[in-house]
Amino acid sequence: MSGELSGATALVTGATAGIGRAVALRLAARGAEVVVHGRDARRGASVAEEVSAAGVRARFVAADLAEADDVRRLAAEAGEVDILVNNAGVYRFADTAGTSPEMFDVHMAINARAPLLLVGRLAPGMAARGHGVIVNLSTIAAGAPARNAGAYGASKAALELLTRVWADEFGGRGVRVNAVRSGPVRTPGTAEMGEEALRTVARATVFDRPAEPDEIAEAVVFLVSPRASYITGAVLEARGGEPAFG
Repeated sequence: MSGELSGATALVTGATAGIGRAVALRLAARGAEVVVHGRDARRGASVAEEVSAAGVRARFVAADLAEADDVRRLAAEAGEVDILVNNAGVYRFADTAGTSPEMFDVHMAINARAPLLLVGRLAPGMAARGHGVIVNLSTIAAGAPARNAGAYGASKAALELLTRVWADEFGGRGVRVNAVRSGPVRTPGTAEMGEEALRTVARATVFDRPAEPDEIAEAVVFLVSPRASYITGAVLEARGGEPAFG
């Protein structure tokens, strides 16, 4: 275990599986205490136990990010954090005519409003202490049209703009804010798409394969670390490259 993040406390949303779990474990390996967020108490306790095995403190806090009051409660229970990773997200696919108001609203609530509320509650404390790091998880659908992913892409495009707004708002007081724009990733969530659908999306990458959660987590941890001390307001692409036409 390196001590790069010793003394820091991190809140990772959606940390009970996939990218969030990988991020939580990597932050712990670098010395950070971790607040593990999710909705499933059994999985949350399991990840907290894995994190604790790295020799740092960990605790699980359950919250429904679609509910504004629950997001505020999560922020209150997390307390003072030095690192916020807004990883939790929802993606449901439909064409425009098939996108209900409820479907659109849940994308915006979880993917954009929840990070907004968490930053609003936690970043001022970071700024008052003179240091802090926020990393938001985005997607290639935020910057390019993806079939049947209008609501999902729009919510993540909003998050990318908010990333730049927050970098300006809090940067003068020692808080860095960045995003990671990932390509297709093999997670329990994307497994619901089916292997064929995931492989189809992966063909839009140079590597012609989906990423593993650990590969995206490494990009997140780099932005969290002091090695990225002069990077803020950036969207780091971890999308597997963009194939050329022709």
